[in-house]
Amino acid sequence: MNSGFATFHPFVNLVYFIAVLLFGMWFMHPDFQAIALVSAIVYAIVLRGRAAVKFQLIYMLPLLLVMALINPAFNHAGVTILFYLKNGNPITLESIQYGLASACMFVTVIIWFSCYNAVMTSDKFIYLFGKIIPALSLIFSMVLRFVPRYQNQLKRISFAQRSIGQDMSQGNLLYRAKNGLTILSIMTTWALENAIETADSMKSRGYGLPGRTSYSLYRFDNRDKGCLIIMFILVAVVLSGQVKGENTMRFFPSIKVAEVTPFSILVYIAYSGLCMLPVIHYILEGIKWRSITSRM
Repeated sequence: MNSGFATFHPFVNLVYFIAVLLFGMWFMHPDFQAIALVSAIVYAIVLRGRAAVKFQLIYMLPLLLVMALINPAFNHAGVTILFYLKNGNPITLESIQYGLASACMFVTVIIWFSCYNAVMTSDKFIYLFGKIIPALSLIFSMVLRFVPRYQNQLKRISFAQRSIGQDMSQGNLLYRAKNGLTILSIMTTWALENAIETADSMKSRGYGLPGRTSYSLYRFDNRDKGCLIIMFILVAVVLSGQVKGENTMRFFPSIKVAEVTPFSILVYIAYSGLCMLPVIHYILEGIKWRSITSRM
């Protein structure tokens, strides 16, 4: 996470994630959803390695299947009836495909947000919005880092409690519940104290005051400009495809997909390039690094 796409200017990172998140929630076309889902999975693996594979297999895959099955059980719209439930409600092909599309969209957005959380650190967010919305940017940055810090602190407290025989893996059910409440109380106290300390620390440094200056390592150079121009071109192609109806799909009352044309293929390629931009940069960076080391 200290190399690759994360080394670009925070504004470039923010524009990229805004684009892929909005497009991932907007486009329900199966081709676009497949491109976004595969790209998000690949980029998550690049960022987190085995942890991303474990997260996707344990959490995302069951969530995808559950959401895909829930929709046709409650949504009975559509003209292609496959069979009837015992209560007489029909299961339609359209509702099944819409459930798959909705589940795919939901999982894709979650994976994109996990990538965002790995790349857009709290210092980058404060750098971008600290002068515009200082209070809100501080709160938002604290929320983003709250979950990983909470998990790490929970492990520490659990290990400490286990060493004195008072964790949730020892004793009977009542004893475990009592120990769990103790750990929860400790964690709540720590979270509140940490938030107060952070707020007092930022206030003592004059955070949010007019005229306050701050040191930053980020510089918007030619590499950032080139990447931003490429992203804008790809986004423009994808939006032009949306205007011409290349990215749309109708589910109800019957399924209707836009025909594949040379321009739609161009839009698919542009969307693939946009979603895979960090991975492409990672691959090119690896090739360049191996080329440099081979000459040493």
